[in-house]
Amino acid sequence: MASSDTPVSRRLQSVKHIIIVLSGKGGVGKSSVSTQLALNLYQSSPTARVGILDVDLTGPSIPRMLGLDGQGVHQSSDGWVPVYADRAQARLACMSVGFLLKKKGDSVVWRGPKKNGMIRQFLSDVRWGELDYLVIDTPPGTSDEHLSLLEHMAPVHSRLSSVIVTTPQAVALMDAMKCLSFTRAVNLPVLGLIENMSGYVCPCCGEISNVFSTGGGEEMARREGLKFLGSLPVDTELVDLLDASEMNEAVANLETNPVDGHTPEKTAETFTLLNRYSKTSSAKLFRNILNGVSVSLGETSESG
Repeated sequence: MASSDTPVSRRLQSVKHIIIVLSGKGGVGKSSVSTQLALNLYQSSPTARVGILDVDLTGPSIPRMLGLDGQGVHQSSDGWVPVYADRAQARLACMSVGFLLKKKGDSVVWRGPKKNGMIRQFLSDVRWGELDYLVIDTPPGTSDEHLSLLEHMAPVHSRLSSVIVTTPQAVALMDAMKCLSFTRAVNLPVLGLIENMSGYVCPCCGEISNVFSTGGGEEMARREGLKFLGSLPVDTELVDLLDASEMNEAVANLETNPVDGHTPEKTAETFTLLNRYSKTSSAKLFRNILNGVSVSLGETSESG
């Protein structure tokens, strides 16, 4: 039985909710869903404090999506200081192996033990502070990273929950079923399922067309007794925004990252990425998904 007093449990003692985002296969937009979930949780309250941890060690994409490519991690007397996407307020903290690479194009070729060690460091050595939510973006499938994550977080298991992301296609749904089987095997609560890439948003008129199949995720959720959190179509506005790392970086570089608890002078009054995201079709749709997540979190907390 895992000890309840570990470096990880001590570091995460002030984190209220930990949400692990899972997908059965790659290419279903899991990282974009993780990013949107973090942004919506951040926006849910003027005081909400959110962390996003990228444990997709061989394919870290969260720094790019938040416009933080090229940023570095600072070491303080109390551990690593995460990179803040909203530098002025320091309410959206991010950590990724992408911040530790000399060049963003460098590959990460690590065996299981080194991956395990890095995940342990992310959980025990990062100065997360008080968080309302910690969103964890994981690699596709169920691999070493997932097992390491759950092993290290065993002492805080009562605060863990997950969201499964799939696309409507049959192959993705089969892999999502394997993902669901994993959550049941390790007793990880599932807040619900999101069907991503369900149709296509016309950039001209905003009409949603079902280019591919749709509804498979909702049917799987109904069949398996899961909450269906909602569908997200392919949104070119969102794709352009999350891929525009150079533009986001230019804005980001106008501000300075807080180090050692010192928040610098406010050099930008607004969180530019959030403002631009709020105008996309995806942001409007994700509000309903967030409502479902919040209700499920409340149910999970009560049952815990």
